Amino acid sequence: MVRRDRLRRMREWWVQVGLLAVPLLAAYLHIPPPQLSPALHSWKSSDSVGVVGSPEIVVLLHGFPTSSYDWYKIWEGLTLRFHRVIALDFLGFGFSDKPRPHHYSIFEQASIVEALLRHLGLQNRRINLLSHDYGDIVAQELLYRFKQNRSGRLTIKSLCLSNGGIFPETHRPLLLQKLLKDGGMLSPILTRLMNFFVFSRGLTPVFGPYTRPSESELWDMWAGIRNNDGNLVIDSLLQYINQRKKFRRRWVGALASVTIPIHFIYGPLDPVNPYPEFLELYRKTLPRSTVSILDDHISHYPQLEDPMGFLNAYMGFINSF
Repeated sequence: MVRRDRLRRMREWWVQVGLLAVPLLAAYLHIPPPQLSPALHSWKSSDSVGVVGSPEIVVLLHGFPTSSYDWYKIWEGLTLRFHRVIALDFLGFGFSDKPRPHHYSIFEQASIVEALLRHLGLQNRRINLLSHDYGDIVAQELLYRFKQNRSGRLTIKSLCLSNGGIFPETHRPLLLQKLLKDGGMLSPILTRLMNFFVFSRGLTPVFGPYTRPSESELWDMWAGIRNNDGNLVIDSLLQYINQRKKFRRRWVGALASVTIPIHFIYGPLDPVNPYPEFLELYRKTLPRSTVSILDDHISHYPQLEDPMGFLNAYMGFINSF
């Protein structure tokens, strides 16, 4: 009798917990995205006009999971050198549309870059590409198309890559990326439960110990992800890791066989593309490419962690040909 009464009370307790948890979970899942900071709002409405009199154009290709705002610290320096500085948010990122369900692919992102430049009337101009992380792989596909000399493709003048996993065998994705990429039925649950705390705890370790973003900078990154419910498509975007393995020969081959100037800016403390394995393979595969290695404490986001060092390295490359 005592045991039965105890079980009854336990069932009642769990029912009460459940009744309390349901509205709390519903409220959690409907937390609105954070307000845009003045800096992020200004970035959203900025244009791409640079220095008068220069014929040069540079297109900036950002990384995962952030947005074109990754380039804001070197933006002014680039506008002093180039006539047009163009930065887009890839589909599924930042302020761009984030359709779901949708099959996100590197091929589609490359086609979007081409379509944007046609829209801007720049399809016949020689383009300098500057890329980071996910953007490196989009640049590889654009380079492959350029190599094939297909009509309507970009004419690429130069390519500068930075801290991207261009080699599947040396890429070390974070635990959360692995879970979301291969989570199956678990992935939609994880993306809905993701919040600022989980995001910031996951992203901060890929920065160097002395160059980690401030809380306000992390909130800007998170605001870009949450815009248009972007946290719900992260698992779909992460399929690029599988695509990179499948199309390794196509994309690495494109890098190894072209004759345009190619450069790599590397933060050597990067846990995602670790030193020295990554750099050794890069130099072996692309012996013609030049490389700039930043200070030992610079990690996966070199343009944010050491903007002056990054900009100087890039300008040294651009002015070398």
